[in-house]
Amino acid sequence: MDFNQLIEKASVSKFGMWKLNFLLHRYIPFNRPHLLKIISINKNKVEVKLPYQNSNLNHLKGLHACAMATAAEYASGLLLLYKLGIKDYRIIMDSIRVNYLYQGKMDAIATFEIGEEEFEESLIKPLETDAVLKECKIEVKDVEENLLCEVFTNWQIKSWKEVKTKR
Repeated sequence: MDFNQLIEKASVSKFGMWKLNFLLHRYIPFNRPHLLKIISINKNKVEVKLPYQNSNLNHLKGLHACAMATAAEYASGLLLLYKLGIKDYRIIMDSIRVNYLYQGKMDAIATFEIGEEEFEESLIKPLETDAVLKECKIEVKDVEENLLCEVFTNWQIKSWKEVKTKR
């Protein structure tokens, strides 16, 4: 089963979502301690839950700044890979910027959304001729809808055909 099929099944089935989360925890071990969980995904939007638990807390017992940034990075990268195709394009995060607005004292949800028109204009057309640097805005809100932070990830995207892995 390929990556896109896995996500498509996750978008319509609880078992499919469980399987996607299980496999991503295995393939991206860096994120495992955060217990990030995709709770919703479709072609235009993804929501990733960041649980309020000890491994995600800072010394003030609020959600750690880096945990929120990681959840946002995870959301945007996942949706871009799904829309672009993991076999066709390589994405690498170029930079990340975060504006922290409110202390997280409960579970949080990182939400990234990109419409078809924006996707076509800012990615598909430019990728026909060159690599692209795409800025994504991800909102992280707690379960009471308080905006905790806005995260801006810049992704470098290029065709695998143009990736040089040897000197």
